[in-house]
Formats: sequence, structure tokens, C-alpha cells
Amino acid sequence: ANGRLAMMAIIGMFFQDGLTGSAWGDWSLYTDSPLRAFETELGVQAPFGFWDPMGLSSDGDAENFRRRRQTELKHGRISMLATMGYITPEITGKFPGYLSPSLGLKFEDIPNGLAAISKVP
Repeated sequence: ANGRLAMMAIIGMFFQDGLTGSAWGDWSLYTDSPLRAFETELGVQAPFGFWDPMGLSSDGDAENFRRRRQTELKHGRISMLATMGYITPEITGKFPGYLSPSLGLKFEDIPNGLAAISKVP
């Protein structure tokens, strides 16, 4: 395992050396990156700076960056609501009464989570 770790480390040093001119690299010397366009954005944190592992912002397009940021916030909020929707029935219980009176289906008959998809008419 240590040998593999050392192999990855040396490849990283070669890469960094190619970009900055030093194996111990000073990233402030690498000014050609379009990612520098986003270094002052809200949410950029040390020690990583602007972190984009998939390179989605490598073109430096500010409009695409703003759209992706808004989309990420929206998806994060939807995920938080979905989590609460999954947990809440477990904690508080279910509504009294019928979900479908014609089928005799009560709210408490519906299982929580993904199993509910196949039970709701």
C-alpha cells in the first residue's frame, strides 16, 4: 500500500512541477488557469481555493458558473426537504384517516420511504 501511495505522490509532484515549475509548487505562480476567474467567489475556502475536481468551470464562463451555483443550491434544498419527508413520518407518525376511501386505504397502511411508491394508487 505504501508503494502505491508513493507512486501517486510522485505523479502528483510531476504534474505540479509541470504547472508551477517546482515539485513543492507555489500555486500562485500558475496564473494561466481559467479557474483563477472564480478565486474570489463566495464559498472559496482555504486550503483548496476554488475546488472543481471535474473541471466543469475550466472554460472560465461566469454565466455558466452562476447557473451551476444556483442549480446546486436548488438541488441541495430539495435533498434536504426529501430527507425531512423521509424521516418525519418515522418520528411523528402519519395522518389519521383515509388516503383513498373508495379503496379503504388508510395513511397508516402506506409504508415509509420508497416502498410507498408501489402502494399509492
